[in-house]
Amino acid sequence: MSDAPHIPVLLDEVLDGLAIEPGEVHVDATFGAGGYTRAMLGRGARVIAFDRDPDAVANAAPTLAEAGERLTLVEAPFSSMASALADLGVVPVDGVTMDIGVSSMQLDQAERGFSFQADGPLDMRMSQSGPTAADFVNTADEVEIADVLYRYGEEPRSRRVARAIVEARPITRTAELASIVRRALGHKPHEKKDPATRTFQALRIHLNAELDELERGLEAAERVLKPGGRLAVVTFHSLEDRIVKRFLRERSGSTPSGSRHMPAQAAGRAPSFESPAKPVRAGEAELARNPRARSATLRTARRTAAAAWTEAGVK
Repeated sequence: MSDAPHIPVLLDEVLDGLAIEPGEVHVDATFGAGGYTRAMLGRGARVIAFDRDPDAVANAAPTLAEAGERLTLVEAPFSSMASALADLGVVPVDGVTMDIGVSSMQLDQAERGFSFQADGPLDMRMSQSGPTAADFVNTADEVEIADVLYRYGEEPRSRRVARAIVEARPITRTAELASIVRRALGHKPHEKKDPATRTFQALRIHLNAELDELERGLEAAERVLKPGGRLAVVTFHSLEDRIVKRFLRERSGSTPSGSRHMPAQAAGRAPSFESPAKPVRAGEAELARNPRARSATLRTARRTAAAAWTEAGVK
């Protein structure tokens, strides 16, 4: 693992959106290295944090020891927060924060297989259980691989890459896969963005069902937030941001219903969120100290007193 500090993206802006008061209960849905959690604790909140990565949970021991009873860490995906919080007896809550996608810690560990910056096993499992990325690329047919690359990586030449992957099997290492993709797409060393980036993103999202998890997590946040509760979501690419943007627009009554990704709005359904704040992106100062913030977008909104749509049976 890298010794570089893991800097929470848009931290000041997230805290502004959460407007934490001492004694409030807040959910950090994506604990990671604990940066948001420590900031929330510093504002006087009690924090219930979630992470499905056993490494993140194991590395949290110092933070847990320091925070004592003010911090509870649950090893589970954030889509399960509604039932987990109910079991803990802390529903409703004052705020939910979600930092979507792969964490810096995961990227920095070559053995986790999320990045091709250093060679490692082709793994990519956030929960460290179930099939690996190597299992998928070595067993899926060419059409399925192409579909995943196009849908989740927005790879315009997905069929070419999929064909190259199938022809090169078996593939077991991150550097091996990156090299296959570069050869298939004619990568030039001076190009700013490595063409393998889209393939790695697509495989990671597919393997961890990240977009489905995001949709379920947003619905869970809607159920657990009290009236006036704050939701803050940081995304890192357009696929994630479109889901959050659509969810908040629909739930605030700002757009027509009918998305295949989100529940359709029943006639007269009361908005469960106020109109969301304008999206926030990193300024020059943050970009200078934290390049990961370049693609980040923060969206925040406040819960109304209306019933959660999913609680009312709207699917």
